[in-house]
Amino acid sequence: MRSTGPDETLERAARRRGYSRVAGIDEVGRGPLAGPVTAAAVILDMARIPQGLNDSKKLSAPARNALSALIRESAEVGIAHATVAEIDSINILRASHLAMERAVAMLDPLPDFLLIDGNLVLRGLTIPAEAVIKGDTRSVSIAAASIVAKIARDRIMVDLAQQHPGYGWETNAGYPTKSHRLALQNLGATPHHRRSFKPVHNILYQDKSVNR
Repeated sequence: MRSTGPDETLERAARRRGYSRVAGIDEVGRGPLAGPVTAAAVILDMARIPQGLNDSKKLSAPARNALSALIRESAEVGIAHATVAEIDSINILRASHLAMERAVAMLDPLPDFLLIDGNLVLRGLTIPAEAVIKGDTRSVSIAAASIVAKIARDRIMVDLAQQHPGYGWETNAGYPTKSHRLALQNLGATPHHRRSFKPVHNILYQDKSVNR
């Protein structure tokens, strides 16, 4: 067991209760003004847990990339998204849960127990689950999910940045940095901006000609 950072306590507790396929679930991308929300579900091989797992936000970019590769080599991984249209239609919280549900569904066979980052259990799942507040700092499986989800979403935003230069998505991943807000004012909203988010909505409301 690790002395700092997330450990296997929750996974081992679930296994003692008879569950054999315990998946950690996390999402990234609730806060950005643009791009999808991305979730991952990870079932770790408890005999091959990569060293250094932690909340993805606490890791350097090189560490996240290296760990993501190790996780995908040694664990079962499902990655899924909810689109900007879905975010605007059903709200960001529900869209985040939809992405999580899709990530779980990608695992075959399905997990028999879920450790979900946050304080809510997904309402669309029938699999037994436990919500874990600050789970990416407590559970190695959730930490692993946070890492692979962030890498996957960041890569999407880098690709989108090539199609829509000027917003800095290759570095800000769509989050509302000062430069991104300024670009939104000057360049207008792209099809990848979340219209239900206030800064984007305000731009469109103030000048509908910026919608492109």
